[in-house]
Amino acid sequence: MEKLPPFTPTSIDDIPQIHKHGVDKFHSHTTRSIDYRRKQLRALYWGLKDEEPALLEACKLDLGKSAYETYLTELGWVLNDIIFMSKNLARFAKDEKAEDISLTNSFMKPRIKKDPLGAVLIIGAYNFPLQLSLGPLIGAIAAGCTAVLKPSENAPNAARIMQHVISHNLDPEAYQVVQGAVPETTALLDCKWDKIFYTGNASVGKIISKKAAETLTPVALELGGRNPAIITKNAEPRLAARRLLWAKLMNVGQVCVSQNYILVDKEILPEFLRQLELALTEFQPKGAEGNEDYGKIATERQWQRLKGMLDSTTGKILMGGKTVKESLFFEPTVVQVETPDDPLLKDESFGPLIPILPVDDIEEAIRIANRVHATPLGLYPFGTKTETDKILSQTRSGGASVNDAFFHASIPTLAFGGVGDSGQGSYRGKASFDCFTHRRSVTTTPSWIESMLDVRYPPYTPEKMKKLRKMTDLKPDFDRQGRRTGRLVWWVLGLGGSGKASVGARWALLVAVAAVVVRFLRA
Repeated sequence: MEKLPPFTPTSIDDIPQIHKHGVDKFHSHTTRSIDYRRKQLRALYWGLKDEEPALLEACKLDLGKSAYETYLTELGWVLNDIIFMSKNLARFAKDEKAEDISLTNSFMKPRIKKDPLGAVLIIGAYNFPLQLSLGPLIGAIAAGCTAVLKPSENAPNAARIMQHVISHNLDPEAYQVVQGAVPETTALLDCKWDKIFYTGNASVGKIISKKAAETLTPVALELGGRNPAIITKNAEPRLAARRLLWAKLMNVGQVCVSQNYILVDKEILPEFLRQLELALTEFQPKGAEGNEDYGKIATERQWQRLKGMLDSTTGKILMGGKTVKESLFFEPTVVQVETPDDPLLKDESFGPLIPILPVDDIEEAIRIANRVHATPLGLYPFGTKTETDKILSQTRSGGASVNDAFFHASIPTLAFGGVGDSGQGSYRGKASFDCFTHRRSVTTTPSWIESMLDVRYPPYTPEKMKKLRKMTDLKPDFDRQGRRTGRLVWWVLGLGGSGKASVGARWALLVAVAAVVVRFLRA
């Protein structure tokens, strides 16, 4: 590709005009066309394919990621997401019929129309600079929105190549990139958007939510979480060790859904630690420093924060612990802690720290998990089905992977998002389309139905009340004790149930039942 200029912040003075371009473009109604959306998605696909070598190199420069890891978790993911969205766009955008409607209401053709929200702002993150920036953008394009993307300044090489791809392949009036840090982001937040999508930490998420509230702007927040892994006494220690270690080696643990700490039943702790050591030797036979697939901490500030957490723990380092400030190297480090109040549990590490807290039983593990962080982004229980079902039923989380580490987050068509203070809203696959879409309820009332609608006009009389009840009342399929009763009869007569079956089908069933009864009586 051509030589690109260095990372340069966008002029703050230009940001209001950039915002206006997006708003004006949306109100031109151009982006509502399905053909237009498909064209933009396909152009983005080929723009990314053309710059694949540059994007892989950018993530290597920014995060030390290997080309394999970048393609697996970022570029390949995004390319497949574009194809998925392009193939399914017409189906996602199609009107939906309302469910459970009465015969009278069906004449008004009640339906859900999928409307784009408008001009949206997407604020990306540095740990997966391609996936976490372009993933939401794909959803915005598919929904028919215009968008401004603000990539993370902490992954500047990926940011400038994404800007090159977008500016050279997409409609420049509809899709633009703003580069910069806090001042530029602040200027963007001073504009009125139709939705703001932010991926990052909870502290900034609060700032964005507060600013958005001033103009009643909806937000989608994809935040982090002190995610627990719980290993019961009946879990398979080898599988748990390998799968959880993989999660901390991926992107040097800079993954919002990787486990922040591991609660291990004391009965299985010695074997789990042995298997963890074996797995570490297998995955990194030359050590972390000699492993080309092991990256670096993104910034010196993040490295200092991690080093401070490690220095402040009262736990015992069992494996690893080596750090090199000059190269931002941080070795995978296993620490056995003795209390839930240890700094390694209280704060999100977002790095290769692996604190382990022994517990007496599953009940203690659940209590600690709910105490440390009641609404984490991810939860990872290991054990029997009975044990993991119990953990799931007595905890909350944005998502969960049973007997694995964040596998649920690796499925690109499965909705991804947090709950409580780990985020709000979800995206990926169809959820990305839904994230930037307003489900608009629409009815069309024909003129000929006026005689039926006279019940809504005053004066209100007993006769109108009787007619109203006949038209609108559903019959219960339960008695005063809450027991189901008469379900088939009411369904056949069309006086209750879901209302999904046609009147003809119900009468056909009624006739069939009557025939059986007559035949029985004659026998």
